[in-house]
Amino acid sequence: MQIAVITAQGTACQVLGSDDLTMGYQAQYQPGDKLRFTVDQVPAFYVIRVDGAMDEAYVYLTQDTVDYPIPFDPENPMNLTRISYSPGSFIGQLHYITLRRARPEETKNYRNLAKNVMDQHDDVGCYPHVHANVETRGESLFAARNTIDGVLANACHYPWPFQSWGIGQREDAELTLEFGRPVDMDELRLITRADFPHDSWWERATVTFSDGTSEVLHMEKSAAPHVFPIRRQGITWLKLGQLIRADDPSPFPALTQIEVYGR
Repeated sequence: MQIAVITAQGTACQVLGSDDLTMGYQAQYQPGDKLRFTVDQVPAFYVIRVDGAMDEAYVYLTQDTVDYPIPFDPENPMNLTRISYSPGSFIGQLHYITLRRARPEETKNYRNLAKNVMDQHDDVGCYPHVHANVETRGESLFAARNTIDGVLANACHYPWPFQSWGIGQREDAELTLEFGRPVDMDELRLITRADFPHDSWWERATVTFSDGTSEVLHMEKSAAPHVFPIRRQGITWLKLGQLIRADDPSPFPALTQIEVYGR
């Protein structure tokens, strides 16, 4: 297996090994830099940390190489884009990066099957992965990936840790969560943004599963998680759509986090 930092000049640093790789990269990131994780067995579960200021990501890889571009502002590439990341992430000249195989007991644990702190906009064979048909103004603060990053703060709408999925006032907004393999679930949780009165909320939504079934979800104005006991076996994805906004002056409902519990 391998961790590498790829720059415009080529490979700046790399660590090789059979398991439990750690890297301490001692340089400031530049526009275009990316992390490259290479594994020797797919599909399989791995645990990856892309930065010391972020949680480990428990992921299911279906490709043997995953690139993780360091987030920079496309309009001002000399500045790191940290609006939807912790202010301490990817900054400075010391960076802690890790890669290891998931342990057998970890793969059997009951947990949130949706969480992936290193999810990206594109599908790179690293699951779970979430994508949507709209993201408000295309901004990272309102990107779909924010809904599975494990950050639950929902009392405001800007900046980190209040990132969310914004729908740009689209009535046909949909969000799709892909697991990359069959999973069994028994509970769905939706944490909606609750920056009232700036925000509104959804009264109803529909979740559709890969097995062709669906459930109608009823919600209310609340900062607390909306919890739905829903059992499904062997599903590979779910889609949240048919979002019905409450009769409220604000046109801004948003989703802070989606959680799916199971094995």
